Amino acid sequence: MIELLAPAGDLEKLKIAYLYGADAVFIGGQEYSLRARASNFSLAEIKEAALFAHHLGKKLYVTANIIPHDENYEGLIEYLKGLEEANIDAIIVASPYIVEMAKKHTNLEVHISTQQSVLNHYAVKYFEDIDASRVVLGRELNVDEIKTIVEKSQAEIEVFIHGGMCASYSGRCTLSNTFTLRDANRGGCAHSCRWNYDLFDGNEKISDETLFSMSSKDLQSLRFIPSLIDAGVHSLKIEGRMKSVHYIATVVWVYRMLIDEYIATGKISDFDYYENEISKAENRLTKEGFLGEFPNKNYQLYNNRSEIPTKTFVGIVLGPFNDYIKVEQRNHFRPEDTLEVFGPGKKPRTFKVESIYDTEMNLLDAARHPRQEVLIKIPFKVEPYDLIRKAND
Repeated sequence: MIELLAPAGDLEKLKIAYLYGADAVFIGGQEYSLRARASNFSLAEIKEAALFAHHLGKKLYVTANIIPHDENYEGLIEYLKGLEEANIDAIIVASPYIVEMAKKHTNLEVHISTQQSVLNHYAVKYFEDIDASRVVLGRELNVDEIKTIVEKSQAEIEVFIHGGMCASYSGRCTLSNTFTLRDANRGGCAHSCRWNYDLFDGNEKISDETLFSMSSKDLQSLRFIPSLIDAGVHSLKIEGRMKSVHYIATVVWVYRMLIDEYIATGKISDFDYYENEISKAENRLTKEGFLGEFPNKNYQLYNNRSEIPTKTFVGIVLGPFNDYIKVEQRNHFRPEDTLEVFGPGKKPRTFKVESIYDTEMNLLDAARHPRQEVLIKIPFKVEPYDLIRKAND
């Protein structure tokens, strides 16, 4: 069975990812992980996350995928042993030395990070020979190339299907280092490619009206999922440990439904439906990356107006409260707003807000305080952890 692998930047996002359909989740520890600005997990939190995952019959992977310098190795073996004691299912590693130390001093399963830019089966074979059980391929491959690698490899093959695309080869970029002294390959990427720049032709400034940027559109591969499943890919990976709860829930939920439909029926009846649903969580334009045709200028973002609107996430269902539903508010909403509820395994349903109360039954003119618990009526059955967003913005 193919694995749907989701990111999480904290325990709340981790639980949402599992509940909304992820088979496995990857997180970053406080050591040796890219995304240094994410809410990375302590060893105690990693242990708690692993317990939660295994209670659900699911898996937890921890990234240790920096490109290390000599000073980064202090405490490595103790950290790896700590991860083993936390009972995680695998580490995701870029450095062959960290692979060697994990195999020498622990029984940890090792997955090779996309930071290694593995783009052929010969490279997969190298990592098989040093006892890696899975290889995360670089994102610069089309479906036919991926299929060939799967056929010629013994290791499990993992492929990115959704999220940010680096303007450089699999993250091998030094723009952030040069401009901000933040090492992109040791967790400090400042996303310099997404900044806006003045563009010059010689000494003549030619970007007076439109500033220049050079990042790739984000990856969205819904229409390629059947081909990747047929190719024998073991794991489909969503990127975004720094994304919101709403983003994680929506993206995981959509891919889960699509994968389940294809496995059950051998076809997808309506790709447009899934693309419309996933767009409710996006705030950047998307394309299919390298999976189809070789990317051209239409796959890039060259101006500073690339954002697209998203549906506003307004709350999480906590459960029933007398005749009402208790909701933890996340964004402003008010009576007469039309809201949409979705949850694990459920398609969105809309309703109009009639009135809003606090938990002491005081009538409110709006839900305006983040994380305040409020009471509303919803005219159909909902469950804890269902998410609510605006349907009329």
